[in-house]
Amino acid sequence: MSLEIEKIILRVAEVMIDELKLEDVTPERFEPDVDLVDEVGIDSMDLATVALVLQDEYSIRIDEDDYPKLTTVRRIAEYVEKQLNK
Repeated sequence: MSLEIEKIILRVAEVMIDELKLEDVTPERFEPDVDLVDEVGIDSMDLATVALVLQDEYSIRIDEDDYPKLTTVRRIAEYVEKQLNK
């Protein structure tokens, strides 16, 4: 795993924790492969909130049609990395 993707995973976890007010978890301990819908309980509005923050922070566009693919922190980070390298 590249250093860049590790940084993005950590930042996505931070945004997720902050925006969704998740308690008892730190970005370093947030499992990047946990299913966000089934195991964390986020819904489409939560994901939209996180996507808006990431779009602003990284100056990228996250297409709403791609939201169903963004089911884990790792997948979100990989999507962000791909958008950054376009």
